[in-house]
Amino acid sequence: MRIVIALGGNALLHRGERPDADVQQANIDRVATAVAALAQEHEIVVTQEHEIVVTHGNGPQIGLLAVESAADPALSAPYPLDLLGAQTQGMIGSLLARTLHDVLPGRRVAALVTHTVVRADDPAFRHPAKFVGQVHPRSEARALARRYGWHIAQDTTGWRRVVPSPSPERIVETDTIQDLLSLDTLVLCAGGGGVPVTADPDTGALHGVEAVVDKDLTAALLAEDLKADFLLILTDVPHVYSGYGTPEQRPVLDATPADLRRGGFPAGSMGPKTEAAARFVERTGGLAAIGALDAAQEIVHGRSGTLVRPEMTVP
Repeated sequence: MRIVIALGGNALLHRGERPDADVQQANIDRVATAVAALAQEHEIVVTQEHEIVVTHGNGPQIGLLAVESAADPALSAPYPLDLLGAQTQGMIGSLLARTLHDVLPGRRVAALVTHTVVRADDPAFRHPAKFVGQVHPRSEARALARRYGWHIAQDTTGWRRVVPSPSPERIVETDTIQDLLSLDTLVLCAGGGGVPVTADPDTGALHGVEAVVDKDLTAALLAEDLKADFLLILTDVPHVYSGYGTPEQRPVLDATPADLRRGGFPAGSMGPKTEAAARFVERTGGLAAIGALDAAQEIVHGRSGTLVRPEMTVP
């Protein structure tokens, strides 16, 4: 079975944790344990290990790099987000690759810097809404906006930079990922949704853009293009919940794409995950699931998480 695993950013750095390297390494040890359990599991029908592709979030990491870049007096201007995204792919990919190399001896592991093509006319470029970086007091945020031309908006705890989050159209390295899978390689790719680029309509030349692509939507697109059997979205809660945070909160154990779209899940948290799962299931007829990192193996076997399946048709 071919499985695309989408790791949430909080799987690598939990809420409230310091973004120190040793903290992230400890979390990646936990990630590697979960991924290795699936990678080593043999399919029932044939003696063949699952084919695994792992994508990951980079929100805390790119936010940290953006703050450092803006404060660096050696730079005439902060590094653009596409380059910062590439840096996070390299850092997180290296940590994951080294750890998986140790827990899966003999298994090929490759971390690939991945680029995601977006449309230059995507409406998201006119309406930046994705929060990036740290929280600032209002006066400081306004000063940064004037200095660097940033857009700012109010978050729950203060003011933060907001950037466009265009929809992923194509992943440049899909064929390379396919080739690596054919060589029994566990592939780490599409970190942070991929480095956002536009493609010149005449020459095909790629140009980085100041944006962040949603990691879950990129994972769904990648799973579709790779003809994956299963999209597994891992986060820090065991299920999708209806009425989350209210007295009516209930776990959603089984859902169709239509069920998820009726759920009204918030755009800043569970919304992109449910939309990604819905898109993959609708477009491929495959299965998707959302659940907790430590239960990855149980989720694939239907014993945990929220399973997203195609609509049942009555003959």
